[in-house]
Amino acid sequence: MIVTENLSKKFDNFLAVDSVSLVVEAGTVLALLGPNGAGKTTTVRMLTSVLRPTFGQASVAGYDVITQAPQVRASVGVLTEHHGLYNRMPAKDYLDFFGQVYNMDTHTRQERIQRLLSDFGLAQSEAKRIGEYSKGMRQKLALARALLHDPPVLLLDEPTSAMDPESARLVRDSIHTLRSSERTIVICTHNLAEAEELADKIAIIRRGRIIAYGSPAVLKQNLLGLAEYEIRLGTHLNGYQPTFPPGAVHTSSGPDWIRYQADDPLSANSLILQDFLDHGIPIISLQEVPRSLEQVYLQAVNSKDNKEVIHAE
Repeated sequence: MIVTENLSKKFDNFLAVDSVSLVVEAGTVLALLGPNGAGKTTTVRMLTSVLRPTFGQASVAGYDVITQAPQVRASVGVLTEHHGLYNRMPAKDYLDFFGQVYNMDTHTRQERIQRLLSDFGLAQSEAKRIGEYSKGMRQKLALARALLHDPPVLLLDEPTSAMDPESARLVRDSIHTLRSSERTIVICTHNLAEAEELADKIAIIRRGRIIAYGSPAVLKQNLLGLAEYEIRLGTHLNGYQPTFPPGAVHTSSGPDWIRYQADDPLSANSLILQDFLDHGIPIISLQEVPRSLEQVYLQAVNSKDNKEVIHAE
């Protein structure tokens, strides 16, 4: 659904986006992460044919972003950081205006408007001028506008910014609902927990370059090393240490817990558990120690070497 090859943008002597190459399949939710000024917004603007690439190429929904810009713009729904809402218009009229811009017929337009206003809890405020809306309501209205023409590609910049927890949950649930085999969603966000919940693939950009790309699970393994496991015991260790099989390494322990890493967890876990049980030590739980996307992100952006892209398919 989205293909870029050496996509780059230069402003005077500043290279804002440097040779970005990505393939985002239909049905994928991609989270584009990176520090402020890393090139995320510039990349999105090129994918929506708002900015012309300096060199490289890209296609969105099968259309070239340079030679087929009108078709690209008709195929994407965009939620930008600055929404461009028309404060003097009522919300219903505002959406109706954009429905006409997208050449939607009257029946389809009105049906979509009512459904979106209802889904985002704005139906009771549809006659109010947008200038009277709270920040969260304005964010939801901007998202409704992006969804109005049911585009195959959604590009969402900080989709839950300025929202209260209930509204943010509503938007995340909507993104889950919008997943389909025929739609691709790209989310630019600083909310790493949100990115981990929603995204199938993660792309981390720094200084205009993609420095890590892949699924969250495999990025964790590639950047953070082997997973760590923790056994919680029903009594104190009292100095006892289990026998670790080959490929398993003790990493840390406390009075009633122990952590380790293993090349082959399925085999090692059962052997270590059996060792405790053979010595009469009761087991409460065995679980993988949680590792967050935040750890992956910090490891990637703080790495001194960003020349090679870490691929984790």
